[in-house]
Amino acid sequence: MRIAIFPGTFDPFTIGHDALVRRALNIVDELYIAIGINTEKRTMLTLDERMERIATLYKDEPRIHVVSYEGLTTDFAQSIGAKFIVRGVRNTIDFEYERNIADINRMLTGIDTLLLISEPEYAAISSSMVRELAHFGKDISKYLPVL
Repeated sequence: MRIAIFPGTFDPFTIGHDALVRRALNIVDELYIAIGINTEKRTMLTLDERMERIATLYKDEPRIHVVSYEGLTTDFAQSIGAKFIVRGVRNTIDFEYERNIADINRMLTGIDTLLLISEPEYAAISSSMVRELAHFGKDISKYLPVL
């Protein structure tokens, strides 16, 4: 059975995350939405409130488990037997960063990372990306609301 984790940054209020979770479920048999515990970070919701809201979103999906973990994502992934980590990517800067982290994780732990790129309407498109799209004659109007 393939197990993956969708760590950390998942927030039930962030547009586009549900689409990434649904796409991940097309690829994996089981998905852990794993929220890292960071006692120094202040957020709108407590850890328990966040976990409860996420669990409510996916209450009808038995393949999703909402959990918290402390420490390194890769250590947690190994502890549950995950074969890879699913990460959402919203723009080219995120992609480069996540790809570099994925390479390091693979070398150090053997755990692969599946990078799912956000749907265009949910992506944070940079002005340089818009210029590049326009240069190649692409319709950029659908990207303008997210600039």
